[in-house]
Amino acid sequence: MLIPVGHENMTVRRWPVVTAALILINLLAFIVTNGTLEKEVFEMEILKLRIVELAAIHPDIHVPPEIQPVITDFREKHPREWEKISSQEFTLADLLSPEMFRTEEYASPQAKMNALAEEFARIMNSYMAYQYAFVPVNPNPAAYLTANFLHGGWLHLIGNMWFLWLAGFVLEDVWGRVTYLVFYIIAGAAALQFYAWTNAGSLTPTLGASGAVAALMGAFLIRFPKIKIEMRWFYFLFRSYRFKASAYWLLSLWLLTEILYGFLFGTETGVAHWAHVGGFIFGAVAALIIRHSGFEHTINNSIEKRITGVGDPEIRQAHKYIDNKKLDEAIALLKKHTAANRTSLDGWNLLREASWQKQDFPTYQRAALKCCELHMKIHDDEAAWRDYEDYVNAGGKDLPLTVRFDLCRLLENQGHLETAVSEYGLLAAAHPAERQAVMAQLAAGKICLQKLNRPHDALKFFEAAGNSPVPHLDFEQTIQASIQEAKSQLPPVSTNAMGSEVAKGANGVGR
Repeated sequence: MLIPVGHENMTVRRWPVVTAALILINLLAFIVTNGTLEKEVFEMEILKLRIVELAAIHPDIHVPPEIQPVITDFREKHPREWEKISSQEFTLADLLSPEMFRTEEYASPQAKMNALAEEFARIMNSYMAYQYAFVPVNPNPAAYLTANFLHGGWLHLIGNMWFLWLAGFVLEDVWGRVTYLVFYIIAGAAALQFYAWTNAGSLTPTLGASGAVAALMGAFLIRFPKIKIEMRWFYFLFRSYRFKASAYWLLSLWLLTEILYGFLFGTETGVAHWAHVGGFIFGAVAALIIRHSGFEHTINNSIEKRITGVGDPEIRQAHKYIDNKKLDEAIALLKKHTAANRTSLDGWNLLREASWQKQDFPTYQRAALKCCELHMKIHDDEAAWRDYEDYVNAGGKDLPLTVRFDLCRLLENQGHLETAVSEYGLLAAAHPAERQAVMAQLAAGKICLQKLNRPHDALKFFEAAGNSPVPHLDFEQTIQASIQEAKSQLPPVSTNAMGSEVAKGANGVGR
């Protein structure tokens, strides 16, 4: 069994109250409804089998139109069983225990079919499973919302809620609570509608948050494509193996798997694969629109104002001091404010502005560096890089190790690969006794090997990581595999007439 256990972006600026509320509502709804739903769905399945058996044994009987989909659906999905029932090779009594098999007496098969149709209509109009879960053939409008809060078992609930938490709380942080909640509700409805299009004649109630959660996964892929997701593979009972994979690889593979299962199995597995596919696609498209429309940037600015409080009296007073050129007073006030509010971007930005005008470069460097850290935390890479450039231009040199490593990754994510390799190398040279040095050498080697086609340089980085004095047993397997991969990509070596070794180029000519 393979499950995600976390990812690199597990910190947020505010409490994820909407995500927590969604999980709580799902839990409460499950506690209240689960027993009833199981009973109702079971009774309906028995009723549908009785309808199918009667129709198969009496092919000339008139079938009321409201239950015709039951028979059509069974014949399409289970043709062999239909033939066996038609020939009375086995009957419903063979499948069910005596107490389940009801043998009411009717005047005729037609009277029995009419009675079953009436019971079917009663269940459809009164049972919770068919009013609040989603039935594709005749969906209740309210079910587009309510079905997303009902679940068919503890494992179903726990699985959905875990994925909701992992993908949801970070999206709530970058999109804001209102946008995130609206997205979640619409996404759930969109996933159910996509499922209805692919299973138009189905009378089986569909429930669960997985469509909406799949939309969160699609949005996560677009918003954080290069974030590493930590996975745990359980094997041989309680033994497990951990590894990390980028979101763009892992989530894309999951989507392809759902599409494949949808084509191969449809709903036979009891899983609404096409609802997952529809939700994922909706989430990815919505995330693209939100990001590239500039709406996300507007939301983030609004969140920052709420967190730091533009209406904060200290911020307002600092603005006045700066406008009136009372820079000493502004700097003193802002130092006090940022000491009490470490994540106040407004405070740090104002401190940077005031200290620049005052030519107080040490204070300016500290404020610029703090802005850089905060912008990286909210994944505003462009702003973080500008902050770093301002820091360097103001004479800043000694970056904290964690910030420097994050900046190297930022360079890599933005596609500045040559610069990223150089910076990773400088970091490793400057901090040889730190664990980040090994991580930097591995990252630089991976870029050289996989993206820059420089296996010689990659091999040097991997061997340096292997020879590091820092304990790195957890990396040893990766390091050795990387060394072998780099060696396998080195150009072949031949011997010339003078007996010296010459590396062949791609065209086979020694150089």
